[in-house]
Formats: sequence, structure tokens, C-alpha cells
Amino acid sequence: MRSRRHHRRRFSAVARVLALVPLAGLLLCGLASGAHAGALPQGESLFDAHCASCHGYDLRGRRGVAPSLIGVGAGPVKFYLSTGRMPLANPQDEPVRETPIFDPSQIRSVAAYVRAIGGGPIAPTADPAAGSLSLGFKLFDENCAGCHSIVGRGGIAINAQVPDLGQATADEVAEAIRMGPYVMPHFSTAQLDQHDLNSIARYVLWTRHPDNAGGVGIYNIGPIPEGIVAWFVGLFALVIVARLIGERLA
Repeated sequence: MRSRRHHRRRFSAVARVLALVPLAGLLLCGLASGAHAGALPQGESLFDAHCASCHGYDLRGRRGVAPSLIGVGAGPVKFYLSTGRMPLANPQDEPVRETPIFDPSQIRSVAAYVRAIGGGPIAPTADPAAGSLSLGFKLFDENCAGCHSIVGRGGIAINAQVPDLGQATADEVAEAIRMGPYVMPHFSTAQLDQHDLNSIARYVLWTRHPDNAGGVGIYNIGPIPEGIVAWFVGLFALVIVARLIGERLA
């Protein structure tokens, strides 16, 4: 009898604990959704004040002015706001990197609002430590160096200035690759998977302090300008040598 009562008590206690698990889960979900919902009013207010005049209060954009934000998700919003490229004073201007007008909390709020209303994926991220430097160099050389230069110093493309990547964070690199800001093409997960993304981000960060195995890096401005500088240095040296030889012969 004691054994049966003991087992019944244990079963009853376990049943009560199990019954509380769904309630705890619902409570946690409620807290999480409440925290998320708390960011939406701030995001809506900021969006209406700074973005809606171009993108529309319904996020559907305006033809010839600004694209629709339906389905873009959080990534493009975070990228453009965190790099200060948006909002633009003139929607016809090229968005270039500036000091952001929103703080990180405000940026997250606007991104959450756009994703909640318009749908789309979460913002992509990159973990440079999980990437391969050699693979990142290879992929960057194949897909990015033609515009950004091999060490990410930027350049000039048709109808656009290609930005220097010296200030880009790993997540900004990931966001730009996935969405293709301005005239830059975008790359899907079928073209560049997460490991590729991590590797490219690792290489971009490495270019801030590259190994100049060939000597003085001259600010790593690229092979063509570095070659021109080398030619001028060589010509100057030849002129000095010729002058010294001429003075001795005289």
C-alpha cells in the first residue's frame, strides 16, 4: 500500500510540473511578443517621420522616387540606416556613407516595424571567425574586387561611386551581399552560402591591416596607382644617376 501511495504521489507531482510547462512557455512567448510589440510604435513613429514621404505609409514606395519595402525584411533597413545612407535629403542623390541619424535601438525598431508590416527575412549576419581567409580572398577577387579593388578601397563604377569598405562591419558586409544596395548586384544563398559570407567578411576586415610582403604598401591604393608611383620613383632615380654621371664626366 505504501509503495502504491508513494508512486501515486510522485506521479501527481510530475503531472503538476508537466502541466506548468505549457503555461511557462506561453508566459515567455507573451513577454517576448510584448517586448517586440513595444518596439513597433517607436519604429512606426520614426518611419512615418523620416521614411514614409518617399517609401509611403503603406511601405509600397513611390514610382521614380523610392522602392517598395514589402517583402525586403530587416536587412536592407538596418544596412541603409546604420551606414547613414538613409534617409536622403534628395531621393535622387546617390546614397553614400554618412553619420547615421538613428542610434542602434532606433534602427532595430524601424527594422522590426518594416518587417512586421511588410514581411520578409530577418537581417543576415556574418561571423568572420568562422570563415576562411583564403576562401574570402578568392571569392572577393571573383565577385567584388572589380569595383571595390582587391583591398576594398573602393573606386568608380558607371553612374556610381564605389564605397571604401574600411568602415564596414561584418554584418554590413553580409547585408550588402544579400540585398545588393544601389547598383551592386545581390547574391543569394545558392550563389554564396553562409560559410562564403563569413569568409568574405573575414577578408574585408583583414584588408584594414594587410600583410605588405612586397614592401611599402602606399596605403594599399591598388596595383595601377602603386605601379605609377613606382615608375615615377624609378624615373627620378634614373635622372639622379644620369646627373651624377654627367657631372663626373664634365
